[in-house]
Amino acid sequence: MSDRHRVFISYHHALDQAYRDQFARQFASVVVDWSVRIGDIPDGLATETIRQKIRDEWLRDSTVTLVLVGRDTWQRKHVDWEIDSSLRNTQFNPRSGLLGILLPTNVRPPGQYDPHTLPPRLADNLTGLDPFAKLYAWSDNAYEVQRWIHEAFLRRDRAPWPNNGRDSFGRNWTGARWTD
Repeated sequence: MSDRHRVFISYHHALDQAYRDQFARQFASVVVDWSVRIGDIPDGLATETIRQKIRDEWLRDSTVTLVLVGRDTWQRKHVDWEIDSSLRNTQFNPRSGLLGILLPTNVRPPGQYDPHTLPPRLADNLTGLDPFAKLYAWSDNAYEVQRWIHEAFLRRDRAPWPNNGRDSFGRNWTGARWTD
């Protein structure tokens, strides 16, 4: 497979930066990293300005959003906003494919996870017979990761359409898991 996609990596910056950096290094031959890096967005900007910058400067040109799911990733407002923007299909910002990768810090039995410890908007898109998004355990196999990303890319423009009806986070959440 020779398809390299522009991948926006969404993750918990404070807790999972090392995994994001490892992912970018380890899979540089199979993905084009299209992510916000620490320091790319100045501190103190208004919420809507931050959302617009992420949407217009990074997500606009990416084709797949990959969520690195650590233990507390589900709590982060920026992760929610990034998934929300990725799922929209507008004139200037086409929809991206979506997938999640469980980090080793988020250990679960193979094939099992608690959806209430995933980012809610990601969890909303993992259900049904033919879900819009998929969730995988961390892999060191570049071919496998490239295949996951390419499959997410192919799903972005076909039914079933993504579920993006949830209200956006106004702030970071706390606790061990979320509830509706």
